[in-house]
Amino acid sequence: MSLPLLLVFGMLVGLLSAGVWVGITLTSIGLVSLEVFRNMRVDRFLAGDLWSTATSAELVTLPLFILMGELLFHTRLSENLFSGLSPWTRRLPGRLLHVNVLGCTLFAAVSGSSAATTATVGRITLKELLARGYDRNLAMGSLAGAGTLGFLIPPSIPMIVYGVLANVSILELFMAGIVPGLILALLYMGYLGLRTTIDPSLLPEAEPRLSWGQKFGALLSLAPVLFLILFVIGSMYLGFASVTEAAAMGVLGALLVALGQRTLTWRKLFDALLGTVRTCSMIGLIISGALFLSKAMARLGLPVEIAGQIEALGLHPYMLIAVLLVFYLMLGCILDGLSAIVMTLPVTLPLVTAAGFDPIWFGVFLIVTVEMAQITPPVGFNLFVIQGLTGTPILKLARAALPFCLIMVAFVMLMVLVPEVVTALPKSLS
Repeated sequence: MSLPLLLVFGMLVGLLSAGVWVGITLTSIGLVSLEVFRNMRVDRFLAGDLWSTATSAELVTLPLFILMGELLFHTRLSENLFSGLSPWTRRLPGRLLHVNVLGCTLFAAVSGSSAATTATVGRITLKELLARGYDRNLAMGSLAGAGTLGFLIPPSIPMIVYGVLANVSILELFMAGIVPGLILALLYMGYLGLRTTIDPSLLPEAEPRLSWGQKFGALLSLAPVLFLILFVIGSMYLGFASVTEAAAMGVLGALLVALGQRTLTWRKLFDALLGTVRTCSMIGLIISGALFLSKAMARLGLPVEIAGQIEALGLHPYMLIAVLLVFYLMLGCILDGLSAIVMTLPVTLPLVTAAGFDPIWFGVFLIVTVEMAQITPPVGFNLFVIQGLTGTPILKLARAALPFCLIMVAFVMLMVLVPEVVTALPKSLS
């Protein structure tokens, strides 16, 4: 291992262990590495790189989708989802537990955040499910697993970041996430149905039957969510708007929904704008640091060195993916998923493309592994959200979410064996 690589790795471990912000850590490593091993004006290089990153046209999409999610958090969408979906799941195996999965699936289509999806859906469904006598672990575990769909089903904030870093089409990434997201939702529902069929004690007494008129009447509650999905996703896929334009339309749609439900106040609008600024500042710092470090590493030849060492192992492409899966699972235990993506992508993306994998496919693979990080301790943000809703200890929540994490591992194997699950839709529409 070369001296520059030892320095980068040592600083990374040391600074992160000391609790230094990820963005500051990445920028500092790039600065020190170039100062020590290259004779160049690092200040000018850093300034130019930060400017080009901050003014990237693709990144305009991020604050718009984040603002849309912040606005929707202050609406009554969670109540709408429960009242609209619960009448249709009463007779299914697993009954109202499916509302967690279906609610998260629908809300994920209008939000780019896993934590926001979990919080918005869970603040109503958990209270209702626990009050009706559903198994506590199954209710919390299904919410934790389904909440991760906020990253996979477009619009997705990590997908936008990956698209910018990997220089691939964000629209194609969005399309690639639809089928995997729906399959995962069906797998979650299948597990809930099977588990409750094997052990009926996990369910309370049967819910009262409703007439077809009541069921169809309940669908009116889903109108705001469906309106937003058509407004945002439909405009992109039908070619009426670019990704950035669709994000702007999403903000308009969220404002219209909030105004229509009379939930928008000046205070809530201020809170939504402030939350957007905070989130964008965090993501912007991480992306800037990651892009600067990746260019610094390229100047030092480190990606080529690391790739050469891994290629020398002679790993089969499938074995490489298995190693990366374990690597990202371990990394997700100490870092949030977004940081893990931006820190490792300069090294891992060339490796997988050299092994013959499509960069769009690898993007979805990364998103699924990041989803697993959302429900694994000690840095599992979905677990923190549910802990805030229920007061349950993190380790108990992690055990409840474990079956859903294993379902994601099995789905990754399916993606490897049948990559068309990911690539078929973007190829058919490109």
